[in-house]
Amino acid sequence: MKAIALLRENFSVSLTAVRTNRLRTSLTILVIAIGIMSLVGILTAVDAIKGSITTSFNDMGANTFTIQSWGRNFQIMNKRIRKRSYSHITYQQAVAFKERYTIPASVAINTWVTSGATVKYLSERTNPNIGVEGTNEDYLMAEGLEINMGRNFTPYDIDNAAFVTIIGNDLVTTLFKGKNPVDKQVVLAGHHYRVIGTLKPKGSAFGGSADRRIIIPVSNARSVFGTPNQNFYMEINPLNPDHADVAIEEAEGLFRLIRRLSPYDETDFNIERSDAIAEMMLDFMGWATLVAAIIGLITLLGAAVGLMNIMLVSVNERTREIGTRKAIGARSRTIRQQFLFESIVIGQLGGLMGIVMGIIIGNVIAALIEASFVVPWLWMLLGVTLCFLVSIASGLIPAIRAARLDPIEALRYE
Repeated sequence: MKAIALLRENFSVSLTAVRTNRLRTSLTILVIAIGIMSLVGILTAVDAIKGSITTSFNDMGANTFTIQSWGRNFQIMNKRIRKRSYSHITYQQAVAFKERYTIPASVAINTWVTSGATVKYLSERTNPNIGVEGTNEDYLMAEGLEINMGRNFTPYDIDNAAFVTIIGNDLVTTLFKGKNPVDKQVVLAGHHYRVIGTLKPKGSAFGGSADRRIIIPVSNARSVFGTPNQNFYMEINPLNPDHADVAIEEAEGLFRLIRRLSPYDETDFNIERSDAIAEMMLDFMGWATLVAAIIGLITLLGAAVGLMNIMLVSVNERTREIGTRKAIGARSRTIRQQFLFESIVIGQLGGLMGIVMGIIIGNVIAALIEASFVVPWLWMLLGVTLCFLVSIASGLIPAIRAARLDPIEALRYE
């Protein structure tokens, strides 16, 4: 009980010292808070972006793979995707693949029309930034999209190149002002399309909005917007996720036959798994996490030096107080505890402020990219632990120095 009472007294003296030197204490707390804020804030934002990447690719279907003629050329840290672009894939080749593919799967045949269309309804019109894509009835499953109102395409719509469309949520808001758009007529490039369905909101991902799109039957896109070298691509989503690798091998072999390649010819198309890109991006975010941690730790190192300097100054300023306490019976251990407690209080106050600021800033960044809100429990625990260690490391030398002061010399100090 005596030891507990002594600890309480030392803690009370430490709090009094902190309150007495408000300006100096506030500046020290602010320095520590900035260090923790940079660490927790950046790591919170990184976690939010990771969650957004994972969600986006899971929505597309982790086992979905794409057969296309164009290649991707980019590098993420030490991993590189560098694929050639080949001659275009024709509609006949895409249809032949869908008809002859034996693995149970949904096969979406797609063609990209434009990303700068304007869509009209009566006197309302969108900005010229609407994406137009031609596809079939399997596209929604491959892309992880859901119908909000109305229905999906049917084989009849595809076979007859029907002038029907499914529109994204942004078009519903812009053109119809909350009214039901199903069975209404919209105008696209001078052609009237009947709205048969709307998509559930998806939000933005990787710089583009999934809600700012209009989808038409692939056969209609071919007849209305077709060009001599119109390019098509297929998205395949195996019904059994465990057969994804087999499905890819089967797809490659079949499409090589359709493209009339001999066993000695190089494959002249690209097969890309959606989860492969996600894994590369997550690896990149892992490097970003490491860089953020290094930046935060460097800032905390500066904060530790500042806290140690403040505590050393405090020892010098309170030399007579220390001498008086030792003269009336305070032990060196008691003096050491007092200064350590003071250092810990300052460090934890700075850490708490930094954690709160870091969570706010990290989630503001997440909100700007339309990622979900994140509470980084791991980084919060890391922040508290680091602040405690910084406080101990910064306060130990000043505490030892204070504890070693000779009471007679301390009382003479001016």
